[in-house]
Amino acid sequence: MKISTKARYGLRALVDLAVHSGGEHLALIQIAKRQELSVNYLEQVFSLLKKSNIVKSVKGSQGGYMLARKPKDITVGHIVRAIEGEILIVDKEEYTNDTSLILQNMQQCIWENVWSKMTQSICEVVDNITLEDLMKDYQVLSIDESLMYYI
Repeated sequence: MKISTKARYGLRALVDLAVHSGGEHLALIQIAKRQELSVNYLEQVFSLLKKSNIVKSVKGSQGGYMLARKPKDITVGHIVRAIEGEILIVDKEEYTNDTSLILQNMQQCIWENVWSKMTQSICEVVDNITLEDLMKDYQVLSIDESLMYYI
């Protein structure tokens, strides 16, 4: 499984929104400038996030987006699923009437012992990292960077 650019940029944009919004709405153009992304591309991403109740929009000239829930209640898993759909390493293979029992058993064995376990492990990781966790880590990195000095 490879996470798409859309999901990666969506996660970056949401961390940016969480860090810079202070609970208020932000225009996508502000996020796009900081993250060096296209506003049109972010509009597509935020449309998917809005459908999944991760963000909500405020219309008008002073409009923008804000988080629909608290950062501690939004996981990376929620974000990835909103943009990518279900998280799967591989699709489960379908059997046809002419698929032999030997092949079915082999496929089932590999599915249960490899692909299913890999998918579960990935889901466990992304479902246990919240937007709040990423905000805090980003803020620590930002403080560390501001304390550095160069000779």
